[in-house]
Order: sequence, then C-alpha cells, then structure tokens
Amino acid sequence: MGLVACTSCTRVWPAGTDRCGRCGHRLHTRAPMALQRVWAWWLVGVIAYVPANLYPMLSTRTLIASQEATIIGGAVDLARNGNWGIALVILTASVAIPLGKFLAIAMLALGVRHGSALSGSRRQQLYQVVEYIGRWSMIDVFVVAILASLVQLGAVASVSPGPASLFFALSVIFTMLSAQSFDSRLIWDAAREGRRA
Repeated sequence: MGLVACTSCTRVWPAGTDRCGRCGHRLHTRAPMALQRVWAWWLVGVIAYVPANLYPMLSTRTLIASQEATIIGGAVDLARNGNWGIALVILTASVAIPLGKFLAIAMLALGVRHGSALSGSRRQQLYQVVEYIGRWSMIDVFVVAILASLVQLGAVASVSPGPASLFFALSVIFTMLSAQSFDSRLIWDAAREGRRA
C-alpha cells in the first residue's frame, strides 16, 4: 500500500520516509537483521535443549530410596510399568514437538535465504503451527512444578525439580523468541523475488 509503520510509536508514514516525524525512530519496512535474530535465538535454544535431556528432570526421594530421571528415562520407566499412554505423551511433548519446532524454524529461515520446495502458503501454515504450539510448550515445566509442590510429605517422600527443568524452560523460551523474531512477510518477499527471476 506504499506505507510503513513506526515500530516505536505505531504512526504510519508513506513508504520511503527515513525517520518517524513523531518520535524520530528510524523506519523499516522489514526488521533489520531479522534472520540473524532468528538464528541466534534458535542456536541458544538448541544449546539449552541438550542439557535438558542429559540432566535429571525430576528427583524423587522416599524413606528407602531416591531416584532421578531424565525426560527419556522417565518415559521409558513409565512404559516398562505399563503406562504406555503417558510415556507417549511425554515423549511427544518433550522430545518430538521441540525437535519438530527446531526443524520447522530452521526450514523457514533457510527457505527465506535459499528458497524452498514448499509453496509460500505452506510455509505460512508451518509458521502458524509453530507459533500456536509455542504457547503449549511449557506444559512439561508446569507438570514438574505442580508435582514438586503437591508431593511434599516431609521425611516420607518428596519430589523436586531437577536441573533439566530449568534448561528445558530456557529452551522453550528461546525457541518461542526465535519464532517471534521470524518475520513471516519474508516468506512472501522471497516468493515475489523468485517470480521476478
């Protein structure tokens, strides 16, 4: 439409205007270095995800024993005890979905830079799915927090969050920031440039 909005005060100006007349902020039609921010948050999220799977997520202490379980180890223990459904939910929410989000964000960012076999509308749908799932990614951390607060029976038994819960929360936050840093308009800019070539 030939307009650009100020990201500071939201005033709209004609395209090509260098600075906002209201607040003096520099105007950009696209966020500068958006892909670099996406990759930076993505990389930090991946780095935080590694210890989230190596360290224990929960520490359980009873009168006779104490036990620590990683995400995958806890799911395997649940499956061994016949709780296949819960094990599958944990593996899906804690392993498959985060890995899928990492892969989807990388595909979107690479598709903007190098082109993609997916159409622009499919990439937009993929971006919307990643954005939607981001809201529900902290469910594992909430479950650990609720368990830790509910199962406190003094000297008899206690459940406490392990170090992996912090790393998992950080990984989720950084992945959400990576997805929010991605400007989905870049998908359509790349498609438009591809049609011109």
